[in-house]
Amino acid sequence: CIHRVRSCSSIRFIKSKYVCVFDKSALKFSHQQRLFRTSAVSCGQIVQFKLSDIGEGITEVTVKEWYIKEGDSVSQFDSICEVQSDKASVTITSRYDGVIRKLHYSIDDIAFVGKPLVDIEIDASKGVAPAEDVVETPPMSHEEHTHQEIKGHKTLATPAVRRLAMENNIKLSEVVGTGKDNRILKEDILNYLAKQTGAILPPSPKAEIVPPLRKTETVPAAPKDKARKIPVPVSRPIAFSGKDKTEPVTGFQKAMVKTMSAALKIPHFGYCDEIDLTQLVQLREELKPLAELRGVKLSFMPFFIKAASLGLLQYPILNASLDENCQNVTYKASHNIGVAMDTEQGLIVPNVKNVQVCSVFDIAVELSRLQSLGSAGQLGTSDLTGGTFTLSNIGTIGGTYAKPVILPPEVAIGALGKIQVLPRFNGKGEVFKAQIMNVSWSADHRIIDGATMARFSNLWKSYLENPASMLLDLK
Repeated sequence: CIHRVRSCSSIRFIKSKYVCVFDKSALKFSHQQRLFRTSAVSCGQIVQFKLSDIGEGITEVTVKEWYIKEGDSVSQFDSICEVQSDKASVTITSRYDGVIRKLHYSIDDIAFVGKPLVDIEIDASKGVAPAEDVVETPPMSHEEHTHQEIKGHKTLATPAVRRLAMENNIKLSEVVGTGKDNRILKEDILNYLAKQTGAILPPSPKAEIVPPLRKTETVPAAPKDKARKIPVPVSRPIAFSGKDKTEPVTGFQKAMVKTMSAALKIPHFGYCDEIDLTQLVQLREELKPLAELRGVKLSFMPFFIKAASLGLLQYPILNASLDENCQNVTYKASHNIGVAMDTEQGLIVPNVKNVQVCSVFDIAVELSRLQSLGSAGQLGTSDLTGGTFTLSNIGTIGGTYAKPVILPPEVAIGALGKIQVLPRFNGKGEVFKAQIMNVSWSADHRIIDGATMARFSNLWKSYLENPASMLLDLK
């Protein structure tokens, strides 16, 4: 009836049965009450923040940790939660300023892309967004969420990349994207910064490279909240329930199922050899103190990786990929060498990017970063994708030989055994103590023959048995 009264030009158009119900005071009161409700809506509106597409064809993720709780205030780009897909861990950030009113998932729940993640109450008085925009406009779509309109064309970038660009005062229109459909990746921002400043920016605060320590300085103790994430072996009594237990395949284990199922289609062949690392062991002992002064622990792995890269320069077929129809071979320009790691989340294989232009120390720094993030379950998608060749150091756990499985779309992989002190004969027939390591190679026999694999292995072996020879080929 009130709507009828307001929309008519004269009261006489209303039927008498409606007029008799309301008097002048009633109309006035109802009109005031309607205005009061409208004002309340403009002061605070709850919007549903949906989980946007995080790429790589991911449709569902597992909620691993909440950084906020109901009632907390958040600002744009504040971290809301950490989710884990079958490829990587991703931190979700807020798009709004407001107050968290509801969490739609608990820890270890499965969250789906496009479904509400949290409810946020927007405060229009702070200038975050007008109430009309929040109420009448539907939630932002994935395309609007991951695209930014710049100078008449759309630039593809995720919120995390846009935040990194904003923090460094970079216009996305000036950055060339190397991702799918010219999407701007985090590496593109870092490369742009490197060209502008001449220095490489660490990918994230968690991956910050530790500067060299003076003799008078000490390493500060890690915060308790970070220390608890480091996996520590704990002896627990074994409890037998007497019942079968069924659990879903999730996370990195799910990724391993997909990858190894695809690897089954590749005809593998193996090649094994032993390496005398006596000279390399001595060299590492000399370089360890220098590396520690720079804040990095030097292991054998950086030498193995760099020697592999030098070998791949001579045998690029091992750093290639074969398409699904087996019609084309793509020779990769970058040596993104993966390193298999055993973590609480399962087997993960992050890779060191562009090893062909890295020094041994650069590789050691990057390995330290990847190991720290891997132990904490915080490796990003960029760290886990794009690999072109893989080394698996099974010797850190035990064993001398293995039969490694190729990680598609790569065509070769090596498994390194433990270093053993064994008796060997020198050129004079004298017995001496040698540091022996065994290596097991697997290669895709569709495009790689045994002779090529053997020649690559011999070259890699010569670099490690005579580490000074690497100086001749270092870039």
